[in-house]
Amino acid sequence: MQNEQVKPNFEFVALMASLMSIVALTIDAILPAIADIGIAINSLDPTRNQLLVTMIFLGLGVGQLFFGPLSDSLGRKPIVYFGFIIFLMASVVCLFAPNLEIMLVGRVLQGVGLSAPRTISISIIRDTYRGDYMAKIMSFVTAFFILVPIVAPAIGKAILDIMGWQGIFYIQLFFALVVGIWFWKRQEETLNPDFKVPFSFGVFIKGTKEILKYKETVSCTFISGLITGSFLVYLSSAQHVFEELYGLTETFPYIFAGLAFSVGISTLLNGTLVLRFGMRNLSFLALVIFTVIALGYSLIFWNSEDPNLIILLTFLSLLFLCLGFIWGNMRSIAMEPIGHIAGIGAAITGFISTILSIPISIFVGSFIENSVWALFAGLGVCGLLSVLLFLAFKTRPLFANNHAFTN
Repeated sequence: MQNEQVKPNFEFVALMASLMSIVALTIDAILPAIADIGIAINSLDPTRNQLLVTMIFLGLGVGQLFFGPLSDSLGRKPIVYFGFIIFLMASVVCLFAPNLEIMLVGRVLQGVGLSAPRTISISIIRDTYRGDYMAKIMSFVTAFFILVPIVAPAIGKAILDIMGWQGIFYIQLFFALVVGIWFWKRQEETLNPDFKVPFSFGVFIKGTKEILKYKETVSCTFISGLITGSFLVYLSSAQHVFEELYGLTETFPYIFAGLAFSVGISTLLNGTLVLRFGMRNLSFLALVIFTVIALGYSLIFWNSEDPNLIILLTFLSLLFLCLGFIWGNMRSIAMEPIGHIAGIGAAITGFISTILSIPISIFVGSFIENSVWALFAGLGVCGLLSVLLFLAFKTRPLFANNHAFTN
């Protein structure tokens, strides 16, 4: 069922991207409304309100740990349906939450529900393609997916002005319903019946043991966690940084969109370059540049005031250009050797990387009160650790010869 030479069908790419995009919409659309939500639920501490973004990742991590192996047993499609149902119920909890604690429960449950389409979409891609062609498709899917973060804050701001913060959750529900019907009507089941595995909790132990056999899978999983964690610091603090520290309440959605566009451009470029240069070469080079930029900012502005907006956006744009060459490739490298356990493999690796990202985000984010310096310091440290992990556990030489550029 896997293909190496067949060009991806546009509808397939769009559908897989839409399944992932619900996550981005659920996170990014509420960014302009965090202050309003805080007032409505009597939570006025901006550091605590960052948990409205961070805690959805806890749900994403925990949920995919179970939905992955369940999809290996029951099939991909039933698990996606179940995830949508959980998401719908969780959204209702958020809409009627009287305080921050209940709202956070709803956000965690939203993450649990969305972990199904997010994880299973990766399994479906892995069921269908492999190798650098899988990386190519993942890049196109991610590029399509990036369109949502570009427009989500602006959409959220428009809905906030017209309908209030509750309207953002209603739009999320509508989008989930549309994508769910599209998936039901147009996507075939991709799990080969011969590969179905009866579900048991022992599958976690067996899956983990199998994953541990492949050191590159393990290292790229930790790298994904480090990079995602550093990005999550930005994501959870962006509203505070641009609206509170820089006083850009009205223009924040457009600044956020521009930075997201940087990721989309590089992700699209990765889709065209990965077959020529190889996913390992591209991702390693991007990691090195990412680290140099972040640490460079940290050194330049050590014990200094925050720079003007142009300088800040220049550094962030360059960092985000690197991310497009890291995310999809790292996930593809991690998944490549474990295609025979794609469901549980995606679940365990996704769980580890997501859970690792949460404490990184909370810890570093707690220092972003009056300056953005901690953001870049966190990015730099995570980048440096990622480079060291990649070099320590790589299984193939980098840039060794022409052959290296095709692997």
